Amino acid sequence: MNPRVIKTEKEYNQAVSRIYALIHSDSVPIEAGTDKGDELELLSILVERYEHEHFPVEVPDPIEAIRFRMEQMGLKQKDIAPLFGGETRVSEVLNGKRSLTLKMITMLNRYLGIPFESLIKGNKKFELDSKRKKKIMRIPEIKEFLSKRNTAVL
Repeated sequence: MNPRVIKTEKEYNQAVSRIYALIHSDSVPIEAGTDKGDELELLSILVERYEHEHFPVEVPDPIEAIRFRMEQMGLKQKDIAPLFGGETRVSEVLNGKRSLTLKMITMLNRYLGIPFESLIKGNKKFELDSKRKKKIMRIPEIKEFLSKRNTAVL
């Protein structure tokens, strides 16, 4: 085993192949703390880091997240209406005619387990006007923070 940080796609593919080979090498499960177990754990960490940097998973649109959870749980609009404040309101939200409120977001997280990140992302209505945006971007700490996040706010 020659562990090192994965920097190229070739190294990534080699690491993934080695993980596959380790997993399928024995009929007996690999035990933690053994040489094979340690190699598998380290390679998995390195591969996960590479994937996180090179293949980021986008958070879904809030409406898509709600519809996906409804499908997973076999729910209809009328089933989740109490979380929105009524059947009309849930219909308006799911058809994009009404934005989610903080209360709706909290209820969807609490009762359906939809992550806050999925419910908050994508609300493009919240933007600074150009004058305020220029003012906030003059602050070096904020500009640096946003540039590190590769955010579209810049």
